[in-house]
Formats: sequence, structure tokens, C-alpha cells
Amino acid sequence: MRKDKKASEVLLRVIIYVTCIFLVVLSVLPFWIMIMNATRSTYEIQQSAISFLPSTYALNNLKVLLSKSFNPMVGFINSMLISGGVTLCTVYFSSLTAYALVVYNWRLRRPFFTFIMAVMMIPAQVTSIGFYQFIYSIHMTNQYLPLILPAIASPATVFFMRQYLLASLPLDIVNSARIDGSAEFGIFNRIILPIMKPAIATQAIFAFVGSWNNLFLPLILLTDSDKYTMPIMVSLLRGDIYKTEYGSVYLGLTLTVLPLFVVYFLLSKYIIAGVALGGMKE
Repeated sequence: MRKDKKASEVLLRVIIYVTCIFLVVLSVLPFWIMIMNATRSTYEIQQSAISFLPSTYALNNLKVLLSKSFNPMVGFINSMLISGGVTLCTVYFSSLTAYALVVYNWRLRRPFFTFIMAVMMIPAQVTSIGFYQFIYSIHMTNQYLPLILPAIASPATVFFMRQYLLASLPLDIVNSARIDGSAEFGIFNRIILPIMKPAIATQAIFAFVGSWNNLFLPLILLTDSDKYTMPIMVSLLRGDIYKTEYGSVYLGLTLTVLPLFVVYFLLSKYIIAGVALGGMKE
């Protein structure tokens, strides 16, 4: 019996490891193919779209890329300004809203939360036309603020932060800080935000990636080429009616994705720490 039980445990462990390795390969494979295609010529890509080994056309693709309207430094700075502002607004104000929904016991708390959930169900495309007309009427096109300030209202992030606080915030800490004379914003900034680090890191990744990859709103609001973001510049690479250099397109996509990897690796340790903290038993 013991041998059979031990053999079944070993088999189960092997199945888990094989499944995890398969999922890792499945996740990394598209990015690896994209990076490999960034080193290949257009002819090679048209002959075989999938290659696991690099080629020798990376420098040539870079020259073609820089000869077009693609300016990686300008696009990187513009995207970083917008995505950084969106991330800060999303995580801070959503955390502040979730804190008010959890800590304060006010009469309209439940209807207000219901309203937030109802707003979350409205697709962004429904309001985009009205939003563009409003921004155009107040002469704020070709500016970054219309792309950053709406991130203050992020219903999905508020919902996530509220659920996290309900599970991890003891109200006795807040009451003790009030007794010690701490102001409300001091309690939130010095006590609540450090407690919410894992949730903030998780939502910061989602907010940054979503803003960085956003093409629709920047494309209709930004008409000045000096303010184009990385996705806009990549979308314009296929604008040549005579020939599309697929190698340079893949290289542009690779340059666009690299900052997302950096952000993920910088914030992933907080997510792992939060998972480990949640798995601890008192």
C-alpha cells in the first residue's frame, strides 16, 4: 500500500511538472517567434512564418525601421509618460475609493458600489465617440491629459482593491491610528498602501500593459507625429502600399513589448509575496 501510494504521488508530481513546463513553453513561444522574426528578412518570413532560430537581418531591419516614421525613442518617451500617468492614477485613486467603501460606514455605500459595478459593464467603445466630441469641443486634442485623467475612474480596479481590503485589512489598525491622532490621508498613505502592495503591483501591471497597448484612443486624439505612441508607430509601419517589410514590423513589435517585460519583472516579486502572505496560517 505504501509503495502504491508513493508511486501515485510521484506520478502526480511528474504530471504537475510536465503541465507547468508545457504552459511555460506555450506562454513564451509566441514572444520567442516574434523576436526571431525580428532578425529575419521579409522573404524568409513569407516563406516560413515560424522559426526558432535567429537570422542575420536584424541590423538591416533596424535601418529600414529607422528610415520610416518609426522613432523608437520618441515613441518610448510618449508611451511611458501616458502609461506611467495612467498607472499612478489607476492604482492610487482606485485604492482610495476601495478604502472609502470598506472603512467608512455611510448610508449610500452599497448603492455607490452597485453603481460602480454597473459602470464596469459598459463597454469603452460605447462612450468613445461622445468622449472624442467632448475633448474636441474643449480643444484638448493632441494632449496627454485626456488619455491619463480618465484612469482615475477604473471600476474593475476598484472592485479588485475592495475585495483585497475586505480580506486583508483589520479595521482595528485604522481605529488605533485614529486614536493616536493620525489624519485620514496619513492613515491611507502610511498604513493602507503598504498593506495593499501585492494588489497594487498586480493592478499596476494590468493598467500599464493596457495603457501601453492602447491604440484606439491615442490614434483618434493624437494627430501630431511628435506625440505618437509606440503602438501608433507600429501600426503605421504597414502603411507602405508597395511593400511591407515584415522584418521591420516584427522588430518594431519587439521594441514595443520589451518595456512590458521590464515592468512585469520589477513588480512580480510583490505579487509572489502577496500570494505567500495569503497562504500563511495563523
